[in-house]
Amino acid sequence: MKKVLIFSLILLVSTGIAFAKDYEINKKAGDYSVTVKIDRNPPVVGDNAISVEVQDAAGKFVTDAKVMIDYSMPAMPGMPPMNYKTTANLEGNEYKAVMNLSMSGPWNIAVKIKKGGKTSTAKFTVDAH
Repeated sequence: MKKVLIFSLILLVSTGIAFAKDYEINKKAGDYSVTVKIDRNPPVVGDNAISVEVQDAAGKFVTDAKVMIDYSMPAMPGMPPMNYKTTANLEGNEYKAVMNLSMSGPWNIAVKIKKGGKTSTAKFTVDAH
């Protein structure tokens, strides 16, 4: 029994079932390199923690910006569009927030970085399950 349990654990770890990887995407936003991580892959209906790393052209972390996360689902027949915003708070070198995706389907996400009177935006889409 012990050997079967150990074999099963090794099999789960080696196939990646035991440790799900975060959803991660790298984008450019103006002069910035932006790395976005969502704690669920794929994102799910409900709360999803999101973290954003912003680096300048020299590769230095930008920690003095205001980062907003806008997430929306386009209108569908019989349903108006859904639009939400949340402010990401700086923790170390990452800006962190929670998105509540209210239903399954495609969500448009815009990470807005405001610094020095200029706003740069990184856009991408996720499919919530």
